[in-house]
Amino acid sequence: MAGWTADDIPWQKGRVAVVTGANSGLGYCTAQELAVRGAKVLLACRSPERGMEAVRRLRAREPDIDVEYRPLDLADLASVRAFAAELDMDRLDLLINNAGIGGVPFGRTAEGFETHLGTNHVGHFALTGLLLPRLLATPGSRVITVSSVMHFAARCEPDDLQGQRRFYQRWLAYGRSKTANLLFTHELSRRLSAAGATTVAAAAHPGYAATGLQRNAVGQNGPRLLDRLLVLGNRFVARPPEAGALPTLYAATCPAVGQGVYIGPGSLTHTLPVSARRAPWARDARRAKALWEASERLSGVKAGI
Repeated sequence: MAGWTADDIPWQKGRVAVVTGANSGLGYCTAQELAVRGAKVLLACRSPERGMEAVRRLRAREPDIDVEYRPLDLADLASVRAFAAELDMDRLDLLINNAGIGGVPFGRTAEGFETHLGTNHVGHFALTGLLLPRLLATPGSRVITVSSVMHFAARCEPDDLQGQRRFYQRWLAYGRSKTANLLFTHELSRRLSAAGATTVAAAAHPGYAATGLQRNAVGQNGPRLLDRLLVLGNRFVARPPEAGALPTLYAATCPAVGQGVYIGPGSLTHTLPVSARRAPWARDARRAKALWEASERLSGVKAGI
């Protein structure tokens, strides 16, 4: 792992990847690196305008790359089901669960879930479950879910997933959804191992990278001091999204990655990917199993593994 950079990404010709939230930031950089190395990449994005613009930008740089926009709104399970039903590929090598929102005021998804949990976790849980048959049929496939160091800020209790027993705080809600991402990866990797599958489930986090997530959170009815800190942090501390995407790319492509690993930068601002630390509650097997069962009930999707 020492010294690993994007130059070390293996050739991806013949592989198919789905990257959620690929129109900007980490997702765009992830899609770009996979595509320029020969993968067919589907940019799964909510906005048709931004999705198609991302495709145009990618093709302007490399005219021969194989990229497509596909509509996907993770805050609407009907959209998730439609995306999975319309996926016309005979294989799926990489599912990169990257899309996310953070620091937004209280709201609900189409199904009534708290917005952070519904978008960042439930939508990706349903998407993974619906695409799992194709992943299992593709030797050596991977499911990479992007979490955050913010998972250290909040536990995720399966009997109170939406934080209804707590006063709503936007960044704690985000942290709770990121803990859910890690618990989901923990349980998915356990189930894949038990089934003897060649599909690997792993997680990654970008450290502190300058992305639209922080920019979009500014002015969202939170403390003005926090808004100022986000602006200053993005300007002077945060790494560029190209560097923030490296842990995800490592988890997705490095042959050495094993079941259930969690990859991040050496520090919040250090670039090279390393094995990342996770909070005790984010690797709790009991919580992970309970979250999986609760997520099946909430989403109506049973992965069958």
